[in-house]
Amino acid sequence: MDRLFGTDGIRAVAGEPPLDYSTICHIGAALVSLLGEEKLEPRVLIGRDTRESGGWIEEALFQGIARRDGTAVSSGVIPTSAISYLTKKHGFSAGIVISASHNPFEDNGIKIFSSRGTKIPEAWERKIEKAIKKDLDEISRKKASVSPQESFTLDYMKFLKDRFSHVALKRKIKVVLDCSNGASSFIAPRVFSDLGIEAIALSNSPDGKNINAGCGSLYPQTLAREVAASRADMGIAYDGDADRAIWVDEKGRILNGDHTLFVLSRYMKDKGLLKSDYVVATTMSNIGLEKAIEELGLKLLRTQVGDKYVLEQMMRLKANLGGEQSGHTIFLDDCPTGDGILTSLKMLEVMAAEDSPLSVLVRDFKEFPQTLVNVRVAKKVEFSRFPEIMHTIKKIEDSLGESGRLNVRYSGTEPVARIMIEGDDSGKINDYSRQVADVIRKYLGD
Repeated sequence: MDRLFGTDGIRAVAGEPPLDYSTICHIGAALVSLLGEEKLEPRVLIGRDTRESGGWIEEALFQGIARRDGTAVSSGVIPTSAISYLTKKHGFSAGIVISASHNPFEDNGIKIFSSRGTKIPEAWERKIEKAIKKDLDEISRKKASVSPQESFTLDYMKFLKDRFSHVALKRKIKVVLDCSNGASSFIAPRVFSDLGIEAIALSNSPDGKNINAGCGSLYPQTLAREVAASRADMGIAYDGDADRAIWVDEKGRILNGDHTLFVLSRYMKDKGLLKSDYVVATTMSNIGLEKAIEELGLKLLRTQVGDKYVLEQMMRLKANLGGEQSGHTIFLDDCPTGDGILTSLKMLEVMAAEDSPLSVLVRDFKEFPQTLVNVRVAKKVEFSRFPEIMHTIKKIEDSLGESGRLNVRYSGTEPVARIMIEGDDSGKINDYSRQVADVIRKYLGD
């Protein structure tokens, strides 16, 4: 068996190894055994998104946890960040989220949180993998009694609303929410309504198969049209598990997590809320963000892609703001993981405090042209093993010089190579991206 855990937990096609019923049971059992080794009480909180496979995966986890005399408690359909928050607040030794984030409904995944609300360390991941390799007996399916407790959802909603309680709205604000037919579908519209914000909800009727289907943070075009049609102040698009959020301003322009970091870093600096001169992002963030952050008298530190790596650097630097271009934003004073709904409230707080539309708040952030190309690969082999790939990359990097960046990496959750190029000439970077994609496809394409 290869490594189970990628950059964001375990992810695969639901029903196929390692997300077959028996292996999932073993994962639950291995987690409880590990908690015992760590002298922790075997209590685990479980939440999931709206995929049709989430129910039986949760049952498998319940069965595996019970196999080692552990206790599993269900919070039902709920955002990833809610499990992070609730695991810590209610003293669970671990939390599990069943979700494949922005992937299509056929996929699913398992993310595991520690008692502190952070993703479990890689050392724990290796121990779980090792335990499963030793215990490969087939487990027959048993009907598990799973009764979601609504009190966890109410508790999480209170957490969100409390974070906005100090904000005074000077006028009525209208937002359009694209809930991606995912975990935010029932929670986000209600939170905004309770706070006196007019919310028009789109893609909030999950049926188990329509999660992320032409909607949400990967497909914000419909949201942009609705913002324009309804003359809303802002559009907000979540992904399937609602741990990321991207934006549409009142003019219909689509914005991303880099804009979030720019707006919030300037606001938090002005209010004396930043605990460090560092803002943490990843290699995917636009070079324009780096320059804009520097103009604020701050420093942008980049990590490899993955919100857990962002968090690690934030904790090391004692920074309380970090995130990814894809929309994950971490406010460490509030929660140690990305929370799309919380991020939405933070952005609305800035709009209310400065009495400015979103288009004005991002006006001083100038993005460099950037292109992102995905190439499906048969297997993930180090690029350095292919001289022609490395020669192409080196040639383009030399041509870009200091006026651009090239980043080539494998996805941690999908069988694809991701090529990101940015520079001051969009025509050139599109040509460069094709060159790199062609040579990777030649040697590694499926």
